[in-house]
Amino acid sequence: MEKVTGIGGIFVRSRAPEALALWYRDVLGVPLSPADKDDKPWVSQTGVTIFAPFSADTDYFPTRQQVMLNFRVADLAAMLQQVRHSGMHVFNEQEMDGVGRFAHVCDPDGNVIELWEPEPSPI
Repeated sequence: MEKVTGIGGIFVRSRAPEALALWYRDVLGVPLSPADKDDKPWVSQTGVTIFAPFSADTDYFPTRQQVMLNFRVADLAAMLQQVRHSGMHVFNEQEMDGVGRFAHVCDPDGNVIELWEPEPSPI
């Protein structure tokens, strides 16, 4: 069976796409989409990617949202300091044994996103 090899892109609707892209770049460090063939695309670091359908009535993220983005980070505390410095609210901070530390923030369009610092691998 043929399998996908990873996430090839994340596409979101926005009433102000340029401003939203700049927020993701300036606050979270997500590079802008290449404008032409000479621009370098974002190449993510190797790591765990989770695909997990949730129940339609989950309260883990807003029901108005069909999808929640989860970004791996190396240092959640430092990332949350950046997010707070940008004026955004951090909520739902938690730790899961064997999985890592998590926190939720809203992007400027009001989408809840999750930041995840995976627990170090025992290997």
